[in-house]
Amino acid sequence: MGRHSAVKSGEAWVLEGARVLVTRSPDRAAPLVSALREAGAEPLLLPLIDFERARDQHSLEVALDALRAGAYSWLVVSSITTVRALKEKAAERRLELKDLIPDSVRVATIGPSSRRVLEAEGIPVDLAPDDAQSAAGLVSVWPGGPANVLLPQADIADTMLASGIEAKGAAVQVVTAYHTVDYPAAPERRLTAALAAANGWHTWAGSGAPELTPEAAKAELSSGRLHAVVAASPSAARRIHASLGPLRDCRFIAIGRSTAAEAAALGIPVAATAKEPTPAGIVAALRTVFATEGNES
Repeated sequence: MGRHSAVKSGEAWVLEGARVLVTRSPDRAAPLVSALREAGAEPLLLPLIDFERARDQHSLEVALDALRAGAYSWLVVSSITTVRALKEKAAERRLELKDLIPDSVRVATIGPSSRRVLEAEGIPVDLAPDDAQSAAGLVSVWPGGPANVLLPQADIADTMLASGIEAKGAAVQVVTAYHTVDYPAAPERRLTAALAAANGWHTWAGSGAPELTPEAAKAELSSGRLHAVVAASPSAARRIHASLGPLRDCRFIAIGRSTAAEAAALGIPVAATAKEPTPAGIVAALRTVFATEGNES
């Protein structure tokens, strides 16, 4: 298969006819599906991961009570899904998300994308890395010194962020905010809070793109009819490896450095990494890959 037949010179044509597999659930995929269609690509869906509320609600509620009471000097938000989980907890208390965070608490996050999401929710962000949108990037700019830090995160989150901040003198309280599970999540436990529109990712409308089963996606891949697959997290990369590997000529596109690193560790060649984890960033990464291949043909 190598290259899809419609690669042409010029930005407007490089994705024309490219069939791109998006590994997001239908309710989260709509903005990327729209961006791909506008670029001339044909998006397909293979939902692989979903998110459920934390099993240990008591520990999360105790931590949020302490946060609201001013027990922490920092709140670290390590993912956009964390924002959704916290917003759902705020709604249970009939509060806005910003009402959980006193003015005395400084907020840090992993990069511009999650920063925009928080700011759209009315939460000022005090610290975020400009370049490396990752745990390592945040640790690199952490100011150091004594501090009480609350870090709500996924059950499968790496310990690097907490240990990196602690190494700079802070006391970090880690609490599970949500669980990453195979799609679909149990309906009674699924995270459903909608976030304020910020960077185009966050909508709960259906995408309208065809949804494949893993078996159907594997058949498309084996026949050479898939040109690229997009992974929006390290856990998605792991599930792509388990469900679809080997990818053959299908290009793997990573949403960010941590996803690319996970793919590389699994032996998946990474064709491109988005410079910014947004639909536009993904489309730009795809264009770079196919434009380069078009120039080589």
